[in-house]
Amino acid sequence: MRYDAQHTVERPVTVEGIGVHTGKSATATIRPAGAGVGIKFIRSDLNPGISVPARYDSVCATDLCTVIGDGSGASISTVEHLLSALAALGVDNAIVEVDGPEMPIMDGSAAAFVEAIEEAGLLELPARRRYIKVLRKVRVEHGSSFAELSPNVRGLKVDVEVDFESSVIGRQRTRFDLTREAFRRELSKARTFGFVKDVERLWKVGMALGASLENTIAIGDERVLNTEGLRYRDEFARHKALDAIGDLTLAGLPIIGSFRSYRGGHRLNIGVIEALFADKSSYRVVEAAVPAMSSHRGDFVPAGIPAAAFAPDMS
Repeated sequence: MRYDAQHTVERPVTVEGIGVHTGKSATATIRPAGAGVGIKFIRSDLNPGISVPARYDSVCATDLCTVIGDGSGASISTVEHLLSALAALGVDNAIVEVDGPEMPIMDGSAAAFVEAIEEAGLLELPARRRYIKVLRKVRVEHGSSFAELSPNVRGLKVDVEVDFESSVIGRQRTRFDLTREAFRRELSKARTFGFVKDVERLWKVGMALGASLENTIAIGDERVLNTEGLRYRDEFARHKALDAIGDLTLAGLPIIGSFRSYRGGHRLNIGVIEALFADKSSYRVVEAAVPAMSSHRGDFVPAGIPAAAFAPDMS
């Protein structure tokens, strides 16, 4: 596969699970799309179905997850895990049909989405890949928390730091250059997490109804309650990085730049994209060289793409 060409999935693929907030069954089908379409979500359960582009200006909520909508009140929540997998694996264009208001949470990570996309295969399209190249630093802050984008020579560099009072998490930092293999190995299996003390409050407002030890790292009184423990020593920071990659995909094009956050979350991730586009001198849209047309499977190193029981993380 060529990093300079746009790609889509080669054939439709479906994932099924439950919504972490609704607790109801949820099914999403990823379908091929033509060059320049981008990533679009469709609520197939509505008549007529709504179509929502995966863009920052479609975001309507960021409290417990990233929610996008069309302005009519209909929305799709928890899109960030699938978006992170699509971005890391080099999928520029796809239609995602969802049969309800929420993406399936699967095991709380992006691993099932990576597996589904790789099962579907990728199809090269006869069009240049376009990128958002960061030209100068932009930064957003909220108290001691911040997120920023700055120039980088090639691809997307991710640097995410978390800092919690809980001794189970504490202060963790993860840094890497995003490639397909790095995402698959270092981030894709990192799960969402939450604190048991928050559960009753969230249940009262109709949230986290589908969260369980099957899809969330549950943090109790100074310990992880999941019997299998953690998948990575710093799984909390890695999941935050996974979320950030998904949120940055809402820029609409892969980013060439460096992303850094401290005590960040969905709100700041979206905020830094808004700040980038608010200043036209801070970025430029660039195109890759004209690609050769071919259709095949293969490994891909995206040098230029961005490269809950408990309650999901609220920050």
